[in-house]
Amino acid sequence: MDRFVAPQFIDVEDKIIGPITTRQFIMMVGGGIIVFIAYKILDTSGFAVVAFLTAILVVVFGFVKINGRRFHEFVKSIIDVLRRPRVRVWHKHVTAMEVTVANRPQKIEEVKTDFQPKKRIRPKKLRDLALIVDTGGKFQG
Repeated sequence: MDRFVAPQFIDVEDKIIGPITTRQFIMMVGGGIIVFIAYKILDTSGFAVVAFLTAILVVVFGFVKINGRRFHEFVKSIIDVLRRPRVRVWHKHVTAMEVTVANRPQKIEEVKTDFQPKKRIRPKKLRDLALIVDTGGKFQG
C-alpha cells in the first residue's frame, strides 16, 4: 500500500525575504511603483501626500491582522455585513384587519392563539434538576 504525506500548515504563507511573505512583497513593490510615479509627476507637497497615504495603505493591508484575519478580509466582511444584515427580526403584531382566512376577514374573537405564558421555575427546583442531570439520574430528589 502506498503512503502519502498529507500537507500540514497550508494556511501559512511562504516567506521569501525574512518575515515578509510573497503577498506583502508584491504590495510593497506596487506601493513603491505608485510612489515613484507620484515623484515623477507631482510637485513636492503632492508627492508627500501620495507617498504618505500609499505607505499607510501598504502597511495596513500588508501587515495588520484583526482577530487573526488579514485586514482586507476584515474590510470585506464589514462591507458584506453593511450591505445585507444577517439578523432578521419578526415582530408579531396582528391587527383585526390583517387576520384573514381564505381571503375573508374574521372577527378578532374567532382568532385563536397558541400563546402560553412562561412558567417560573423556583431556584430549588432548578438545583434539583441540575443535580439529576449531573448524576445521570441516580439522584431523584
